Amino acid sequence: MPFKQTIENARAEKIGEHGVGKAALDDALKRAEAALDWVRGAHEKSSLPLLRLPAKTSDLDEITKAATRLRVGATDVVVLGTGGSSLGGQTLAQLAGVGVRGIEAFREGPRLHFMDNLDPATYGGLLAKLSLATTRFIAISKSGGTGETLMQTAAALSAVKQAGLEARTGELFFGISEAAKGGKRNGLRDLLGSSVEVLEHDPGIGGRYSGLSNVGLLPAAILGLDIAAIRAGAATALAPVLAKRPPGDVPAALGAALNIAAAGGAKFGAKTIAVLMAYADRLERFSRWYVQLWAESLGKEGKGTTPLGALGPVDQHSQLQLFIAGPRDKLFTVITTGTKGQGPRIDSDLAKRAGEPDLGGRTMGDLVAAQGRATAETLAKNGCPVRTIHIEKLDETSLGALMMHFMLETMIAAHLLGVDAFDQPAVEEGKVLAKQYLANA
Repeated sequence: MPFKQTIENARAEKIGEHGVGKAALDDALKRAEAALDWVRGAHEKSSLPLLRLPAKTSDLDEITKAATRLRVGATDVVVLGTGGSSLGGQTLAQLAGVGVRGIEAFREGPRLHFMDNLDPATYGGLLAKLSLATTRFIAISKSGGTGETLMQTAAALSAVKQAGLEARTGELFFGISEAAKGGKRNGLRDLLGSSVEVLEHDPGIGGRYSGLSNVGLLPAAILGLDIAAIRAGAATALAPVLAKRPPGDVPAALGAALNIAAAGGAKFGAKTIAVLMAYADRLERFSRWYVQLWAESLGKEGKGTTPLGALGPVDQHSQLQLFIAGPRDKLFTVITTGTKGQGPRIDSDLAKRAGEPDLGGRTMGDLVAAQGRATAETLAKNGCPVRTIHIEKLDETSLGALMMHFMLETMIAAHLLGVDAFDQPAVEEGKVLAKQYLANA
């Protein structure tokens, strides 16, 4: 496994009354056995295509060829898609510096723009600034009926037409969507037209679980990331499940059991908020991806816990005060990476001048490593339950493993709660109502 998970500082035996008790954790782990049986059954029957992705290689050439075509002659690539159709790709893209503060402007290759929100000022401004002749648009919608994506795509098609580039539509646009079957319409495919190539979105993989499919891997391949390694990393997270290891030896099952046991209540109250704090700029989008995955999969029938993403060290200065001294309603996951010895090394004389002689000779990575460790230990010493995950090398393999881990953890947690991890009825209700308001405006 490319990362190490530790839960000792979340347990009541270690941190006291606000920790997760042995009986509650053991009960959740025992119930997780049925969840693992269900996952293995779905894998064996291929009834959940997500579980077959880690070992799949047959689609990688197709994704790579599409990425090569889209990259040639492109100064910009605009990815249109909201929620899960975008966040998985954004998570992987940060490995290549996309969306990473301070360095994105210095990246080589085409600029990637993930337009995952519908804001007229933002999107209109982007279309006005782009060189449309050297821009490629990738529209992603599983159903083909996502209103935000259809509107963005239509606006881009209109802009290209007004620029006199309509004859190049097939070159400038690309899509990922379900195949139209049984006479059912697919609005995105109809909108793009017959000249635009569209990869098939697996109908059995929902948007928030699609990061390891062509939805997430196409942007990654455009950036030159090793998409085979992403899948191979995911396989390492799935392996202990398929090997029929007991729940306590399956990191995803242990994580799910910890969350559900904590939500059931320690001696002094349920932990209804799940905080994920990652100490790496390249995991900032991962935390956003996690928030959607956890919230949309578990928040049903009055059940679920509220996910909250945080970024270290910066959020030590904005949220840590509340985390330590505020309500004891949170379970923490602190993710650290192997930063020791990395980054600029601080001159000893300058450290003394700043009044911090101990920083002399240390690297910036040394400080970040110390801060991540200190935050987790400070939370635990103050009775706040903390799980830690350490990734020594953040790369395609480890990020693929981390994404698969949390998808499995979410599915197992849903099973323990007795909810469907793959639907989102409340979201669909809002979409229908918004269309009614628009029609009557």
